[in-house]
Amino acid sequence: MGILDLLLNQGSNLTPYDGKTPKVNPLATKESKLHADGSQPGYSLDGSAASIVSNNYTAYNDGYNNALPQPSQLDLNGKTPSKYLDNPPG
Repeated sequence: MGILDLLLNQGSNLTPYDGKTPKVNPLATKESKLHADGSQPGYSLDGSAASIVSNNYTAYNDGYNNALPQPSQLDLNGKTPSKYLDNPPG
């Protein structure tokens, strides 16, 4: 009996998957709303889609209780920050 057979039939206390392939977390795909939602800013910029991103973030099964960081609040709707215009690089 090989290791895959043992995992599938008896399981393991070292993995929750017991030889099965885990689901891909949506935050690791192009459909992720973490940084962008199509051409619109995503959670990390302005906090949009917070409930979806939070659910996906907490679904990571890495053995830790990961708290979702707060969005950066740096999105300026495509406008250049005024400090840059006051002091452009020379």
